[in-house]
Amino acid sequence: MKKQLLTLGATTLLGIGTILASPIGKAEAENSKNNQDQQSDISKEISQKNAEILQVQDEMIRLAEQIKRLEQAIIDNNNKIMETETKVKETEASIAFLHQEVTNINEKIEKRNEIIKRRAQSLQASGGKESYFDVLLGSENFSDFVGRLSAVATMVQADQDLVKQHEADRTAVQQKQSEVELKLSELKVIKTELEGMQTQILEQKDEIDALKIELQKKEQQKLTEKAILQQQGEYQGTGNITSMATSAYLIPESSNKAINIVIHAGEKYIGNSVYVFGGGRNAYDVANGRFDCSGFVAWAFEQAGVKVGAYTEMLKNTGTRVPFSEARPGDIVFFDTYKIDGHVGIYLGGGLFIGSQSKTGIAIADLTKGYYAEKFNGRVMRIIND
Repeated sequence: MKKQLLTLGATTLLGIGTILASPIGKAEAENSKNNQDQQSDISKEISQKNAEILQVQDEMIRLAEQIKRLEQAIIDNNNKIMETETKVKETEASIAFLHQEVTNINEKIEKRNEIIKRRAQSLQASGGKESYFDVLLGSENFSDFVGRLSAVATMVQADQDLVKQHEADRTAVQQKQSEVELKLSELKVIKTELEGMQTQILEQKDEIDALKIELQKKEQQKLTEKAILQQQGEYQGTGNITSMATSAYLIPESSNKAINIVIHAGEKYIGNSVYVFGGGRNAYDVANGRFDCSGFVAWAFEQAGVKVGAYTEMLKNTGTRVPFSEARPGDIVFFDTYKIDGHVGIYLGGGLFIGSQSKTGIAIADLTKGYYAEKFNGRVMRIIND
């Protein structure tokens, strides 16, 4: 009996060994190993996908913050537009008032001319064509001469007063007309600025709409990736995450310390700033990355201890003009946008410049191609010399 059990046990072990050694046994072992490897790969891909989703979420937060900045900028810029429109109406009312004053003065002058004419006619029987001397010579006797002399003296004094008033009114008219011309010039500038503001507002609204669409896409993408993760067993790694890498520009160094400060001053604001009319001129705006183009340029130069005007009209006449072929980092460049020299930035070299752009806030752009190549007018001003 024992021999039979031993024989059976040996046979069983031999059979198991034969099965394990058979092709079927090897295949099952390999499948098990492959499944483990596949699960390991899936786990790695899931981890990578989780990291990508976190990256998407970070990008969504960044976009949401940028949308918030743009929306606030639009509110502030609309307020600026309303202030400007009020100023336009006030200037137009002032011009109308000046025109009325000119009309009133001219009417006074005409009335005074009539008075002078009637006085002369009352003394000169010929209809007022003779001079005072002729009036005296026309006297019939000494008594008449004395009477006429007294009348002429009175008339002369009265006419001198009228002439003085006449000249004073003429001077007043000239002054008022000069004021009207100045107001008209100011009104033209204000209206041009207003048109530029309205154009840039529309650009900012378009940027917000584009960011919102991008945000919605990323939200949907995130939801899709989550759904894929919930089906880990079927996950094949087909998800597609758009690369979040952004182009980086290397700003060159200059041997001039002041120039280095100017060209690098705005780096910290790239990607987290916004264009605001009149921005960059107080501590709040600077702290929150709120600049317009000329305000940013003035602020950047101020960081290097260089005071320049905070308006394009001032900046375009500041420093020394140089040809673009000789432009170097730290020079300022101008663009004809909504008006001549309507936009300004700081040249970085290699065709690049940094500035507060209406769509992006502070950003680096290429003036040798696209929109800025069309708008660049060739004006380059050098403020800091080596």
